[in-house]
Amino acid sequence: MSPLLPVPQRRTLAQCPELALSRLEEDDQENRSRYRPFLLEPSIESRDWISKLELETTIGMAEKDLAVTKTRLKVLVLYGSLRKRSYSKLMAYEASRILHRLGCDVRIFNPSHLPIRDSVEATHPAVQELRTLSAWSDGHVWVSPEQHGNLTAVFKNQIDWIPLSTGSVRPTQGRTLACIQVNGGSQSFNAVNSLRILGRWMRMFVIPNQSSLPKAWTQFEDEGGDGSGRSRLLPSGNRDRLVDVMEEFVKYTILMRPHFELFGDRYSERVERLEKESKNGSIAS
Repeated sequence: MSPLLPVPQRRTLAQCPELALSRLEEDDQENRSRYRPFLLEPSIESRDWISKLELETTIGMAEKDLAVTKTRLKVLVLYGSLRKRSYSKLMAYEASRILHRLGCDVRIFNPSHLPIRDSVEATHPAVQELRTLSAWSDGHVWVSPEQHGNLTAVFKNQIDWIPLSTGSVRPTQGRTLACIQVNGGSQSFNAVNSLRILGRWMRMFVIPNQSSLPKAWTQFEDEGGDGSGRSRLLPSGNRDRLVDVMEEFVKYTILMRPHFELFGDRYSERVERLEKESKNGSIAS
């Protein structure tokens, strides 16, 4: 008879208090209601499938990183549908719950009030909110449905409103990115491939792993429920893949975050800056 394998640890947030968001400071009521609609009641969270995941390696990395930096990973999650029963939103919520378990400060942007690009000035409150969240973040998770073989207009509109640079600030440069798509039919990878191209153009580091959910209406409880976002992802290899992607995303973000400025330091931009400084100096003299 083969020896029994040791049972892996499954520490919850309650057992890692340093990773749990402080309700008074980081998880105030405004942030909770505006950006964290994915959060579950404590009584549900304690027995939820995500609380039972064995994530010890990544939790250990997150604990060490938080102890050194005193700042948890900041993650912006974007999804690409305005439907009440939106499967990309449901997938974004599940991804956010996994990240929350790993100690991240997760914020989901609601695209329902974001106007079409260039239909209004960039001073529009929803545009400013999106840009502020992007600049605030250390990494992004993008979730888009596939429509007509590509990502949706709702999703692309969000990226179109985020500039490559605003003065000296680059809202996405050096950030890590995880790509997820949901499908109404069989599994496809057109949307995640387009998301990868977008991420590269936004000067982001796209992690190798990705998730594509086939026949999304069969993958959630009650075919997605009533649109409240409480319908959960059913057990499957696709659910396991989502966990893999979020775990990998956190690992890469922990490794990359200390070097954001290093990877943003470019020869061509240094030369341009020196020429500008020299020109300004000549004018002043």
